[in-house]
Amino acid sequence: MRFMPLAAVAVAASLIASCNQPETGTRHEEVADQATWQPAPVDDAVEPSETIEAAPDAAWREVAPENLLLMDLADGGRVAIELAPEFAPAHVANIRALARAGWWNGAAIYRVQDNYVVQWGVNESDRPLPEGVVKAPPAEYHRALEGLAVRPLGFPDSYAPMAGHAGGWPIGYEPAGGRAWLAHCYGMVGVGRDLSPDTGTGGELYAVIGHAPRHLDRNIATVGRVLSGIEHMTARPRGTEALGFYKEEAQHIPIARVTLAADLPEGQRPTYEVMRSDSDAFGAYITGRANRGGDFFDVPAGGVDLCNAPVPTRTKGT
Repeated sequence: MRFMPLAAVAVAASLIASCNQPETGTRHEEVADQATWQPAPVDDAVEPSETIEAAPDAAWREVAPENLLLMDLADGGRVAIELAPEFAPAHVANIRALARAGWWNGAAIYRVQDNYVVQWGVNESDRPLPEGVVKAPPAEYHRALEGLAVRPLGFPDSYAPMAGHAGGWPIGYEPAGGRAWLAHCYGMVGVGRDLSPDTGTGGELYAVIGHAPRHLDRNIATVGRVLSGIEHMTARPRGTEALGFYKEEAQHIPIARVTLAADLPEGQRPTYEVMRSDSDAFGAYITGRANRGGDFFDVPAGGVDLCNAPVPTRTKGT
């Protein structure tokens, strides 16, 4: 199957107050009208790094092994990706099946577009999909808002009526329409696809390595995020062909193997933790990101963009 370059997909698509939240349920707080909203800096906000350092163990959740995808590159680099079945269950099921079938073993990174994405897979291969992979999964570009414990960001967003976090994920959401979706922030992972109605199988994936391309929100299935190892993508030579594709196959970056942590012996599984967005620590973290102070910042911003408040991640015990 031929997968459309992501930038072309976007062109085609264009043509046709931090608060504690319960662990279940949904809460919405109105953001002031964007035409009249003004920053309201907080002078005594705790620095984000200090909040992360002091966060208790209860403020973190462990990434489930079945949601931890490990991509080992032939040159020794490893990229760890958390999958998001809560937002794209069919695509994530495909990705798990593809990993277990060895689909990406011997595949490659074949696209590195500056300030945009890195893309990998088998590109235009005609080899049959492994058993259990759905060739045409549904368009999982948004999900029901109901059932998500949402912490509103508290600041206006240019790409969604509301923005915030749910389950430790950055989301845009629409209270009136009852929909929510993952935001294309730095490090987020999505599914390459051809022109609509194609939705992609999950065999071709990309990671955002530049300024958040939020125009892709609700146009492509977003299936996870890079937890560690993104430097093994961002530090690569940029492709010289259109949209950052490598001109020669010899330029491709070989992938040795892709596995699920759940399929490794327990002693070989890396363990990652993500800060819970329903925790007090996360609320303090967002306030700190919106009001950087300390010895460097003379003027706290009094506001923050969704993608400029990356959800803190750590390896367990650090």
